[in-house]
Amino acid sequence: MTFPTNATTPSAAGDGLPAAGDGHSILDCDVLVVGSGAGGLAAAVTAAYHGLKVVVVEKADVCGGATAWSGGWAWAPGNPLARAAGVSEDKETFRTYLRGVLGTDYQADRVDAFLEAVPHMVGFFHQKTSLQFVPGAKINDVYGGLPGAGTGHRSVGPKPLNARRIRPEMRATLRHQLYETSFLGMGIMAGQDLGRFLSASRGNPRGILHAGWRFGQHILDLLTHRRNMQLVNGTALTGRLLQSADHFGVDIRVSTPARRLLTDGAGKVTGAVVGTPEGELQINASRGVVLAAGGFPNDVQRRKELFPNTPTGREHWTLAPAEASGDGISLGQSVGARFRTDVKSAAAWCPVSLVPYRSGRTGTFPHIMDRAKPGSIGVLRNGKRFVNEANGYYDYVAAMLEATPSGEQAEAWQIADSRFVRRFPLGMAKPLPVPLFPYLRSGYLKKGRTLEELAARCGIDPAGLKETVERFNRNAAAGTDPDFGRGSTPFNRYGGDVTVEPNPSLGPIEKGPFYAVRVVPGSFGTFAGLDVDGRSRALDNGGRPIPGLYIAGNDQASVMGGHYPAGGINLGPALAFGYVAARDLAGAVAYEDDGSMPSETGAGVGAA
Repeated sequence: MTFPTNATTPSAAGDGLPAAGDGHSILDCDVLVVGSGAGGLAAAVTAAYHGLKVVVVEKADVCGGATAWSGGWAWAPGNPLARAAGVSEDKETFRTYLRGVLGTDYQADRVDAFLEAVPHMVGFFHQKTSLQFVPGAKINDVYGGLPGAGTGHRSVGPKPLNARRIRPEMRATLRHQLYETSFLGMGIMAGQDLGRFLSASRGNPRGILHAGWRFGQHILDLLTHRRNMQLVNGTALTGRLLQSADHFGVDIRVSTPARRLLTDGAGKVTGAVVGTPEGELQINASRGVVLAAGGFPNDVQRRKELFPNTPTGREHWTLAPAEASGDGISLGQSVGARFRTDVKSAAAWCPVSLVPYRSGRTGTFPHIMDRAKPGSIGVLRNGKRFVNEANGYYDYVAAMLEATPSGEQAEAWQIADSRFVRRFPLGMAKPLPVPLFPYLRSGYLKKGRTLEELAARCGIDPAGLKETVERFNRNAAAGTDPDFGRGSTPFNRYGGDVTVEPNPSLGPIEKGPFYAVRVVPGSFGTFAGLDVDGRSRALDNGGRPIPGLYIAGNDQASVMGGHYPAGGINLGPALAFGYVAARDLAGAVAYEDDGSMPSETGAGVGAA
């Protein structure tokens, strides 16, 4: 197996590989996977488990794609961890909820394929591989007022992993935690871990002890290994998948972009030509190719064509790595695959703020948690609220775009008072004991002694902001939000603060000084993508499968039709359809189990 820090592509001399007629080398395998995010690695591990020779090529010099920078949670309704906890829901309940959210974008055959695959996929990885899961017992679906909405146990996340368990050569190819979602490079896992860190800001002794121990271990890791070793969230997911790929003999090659697909006389996709530092390499894949290159969030031209309020394609800030630039989409189209843009939204929206660093670099911070905490609201330039801030990140940006007049830059301001910023994060700014002055000095955080002064510094209408805050405060004291219904669903309340009454999602903004962070449209990735059937096979413009070509991850048109019914609806389908694609390539017809969890859990390869 090859795990180079740079691609160690076989050359024609000295490696035993024959040279192709046009001068580049040839490598034979059963399955070629393009991309190393959740979808690609899920396909690679599953195919290798079934005895196939698998090669993964990755354009970047590290593995993990956008998955490594994500929260790592996957929406997996009906998963066996839920059943093991005594939660039993039938597929029709899930269908009912998805029909309510997706409406006319509901695609029954693909939804059914996803729901059928999920319990088997989770059970397979949890039992047969290093990818161990923890249950999302308290994670709720976004639209709690709809029939069939879930109030927990529909999500799974990766169990944290100490990177010492990953072979050093493999570890060198693992993408680091996104700095903006870490604390000085240390990842913090949603749930109990995060809760203890937040309690430390309020002086809780157990929280202080936990935060001190975690951060002390992180400093030791930096000194001894020069990287974050306590893998959580997306890095734990990709780390565990890479550990599994290592065990099953997958050949992973970084710095190896796919240049063009190969087909035979009958139109079957038979491999690809890839680039390497030593020249081009032809990889023949006897069973087929899986495209999982991360969609097109960094393709400026496609963003210009498909994203609203993006006249040049540059008025958008994605959380995906630069390498996710539409290569998989282009490769698929080159052999006749249909690019579907008829989805509700072309992108998986997320509100972000731009973080200026003294080095001149600008970071991108995702506003996932702070919007739901009591004592903060989002407003437009007119000082008015425009959304239920505690709903999903997708809803925040969608409402911002809808409220922005044509031709204007879409932006909002997340407003909070002094009590909030010392208790909760406001964007990148951390609560006590972390000081605020670096964020104020850089201009990332705005401050005003009064709401009117804050408004002037942000370019917000002062009268509009004052009126909005006064109305919000009156309603928050009563525990209601008649304007947008904030705090009315389990999803909203779970994102709040259980110590706040009468509504954990609502708190007044009244103690100066006041603070604000500018928020702009961003995304986790894209929803528009290549058309597939329930077996992950690429479809042409006539709806016919293209032999030998499979699509996974964000290269695949979203099974959710461009909607965001729950957190993890990118990673859940990525894992599920990568798993489905690999099983189809391996000729595995029936699932080996009933989708339930055996009594002995956590018995996977290298379980930790």
